[in-house]
Amino acid sequence: MKSRIFLYLFVFAALLALFQFVTGNNMQKALTTDVNQLQTEVEELKDSLQTMHLKVLDMQYFTLENNDDALAYYEHLNIENPSLYIQDKLLETNEQKGDNPLIPYEGMESDFKINKIKVLNHKWILADFSDGKYWGDLIIKYELKDDLSVNFTLAEYLLYAPQDY
Repeated sequence: MKSRIFLYLFVFAALLALFQFVTGNNMQKALTTDVNQLQTEVEELKDSLQTMHLKVLDMQYFTLENNDDALAYYEHLNIENPSLYIQDKLLETNEQKGDNPLIPYEGMESDFKINKIKVLNHKWILADFSDGKYWGDLIIKYELKDDLSVNFTLAEYLLYAPQDY
């Protein structure tokens, strides 16, 4: 009887070891698959991040902040961020009652105001304007003077036709 108990215990222990082996093997395969999948996703994200980084660098190409030659015009003025200063001065033109004086159109839904601004260099600005329904783009020439005043001159403008969907 004692030998049968040992036999049963041995068979039970062997089955338990086999079960542990198969389960561990399956878990190892699943974990390896998950790790490989995550490594693939990480590589794709790295590629995507690199692509986005290149796009950002491309978008920053025409900016005052990345143009050392244009920034050299403002070294003597002791302005920490000339681009931001110029944007603020341009946005101050929105504070007048009615349409912005740089926009050559009368607002149809409300007053035309400048929304987005991109300072290209030490002479030009791209700007977007809208009245809530109608919108357009401006190319503005500017001059930042030694007394920190800014003169804006409209160079080109464009009003988009609304599209009804």
